[in-house]
Amino acid sequence: MSEKQSKLTFPCDFTFKVIGYANGPFEQEVLQIFQQHFPQLGEGAISTNPSKNDKYLSLSIKVVATSQAELDNLYQVLTHHPLVLFVL
Repeated sequence: MSEKQSKLTFPCDFTFKVIGYANGPFEQEVLQIFQQHFPQLGEGAISTNPSKNDKYLSLSIKVVATSQAELDNLYQVLTHHPLVLFVL
């Protein structure tokens, strides 16, 4: 999707919600991916929410995006990671 087709105005705040299993290296690996794409992640940019039975973990991560391509690239990396179940 090109910048002209995007409904977002850049730069903008954008929050990804990434869901995976609560056990194992899921959280650490997802945070490493985000830090590679957005090294300037600020304090308070990350919040976690375990599921009712602690089987799943939801990470909400707010970034400052400068382009649609930047968001699309990160989305592709996340959706192809074996520990990630969903990305919203």
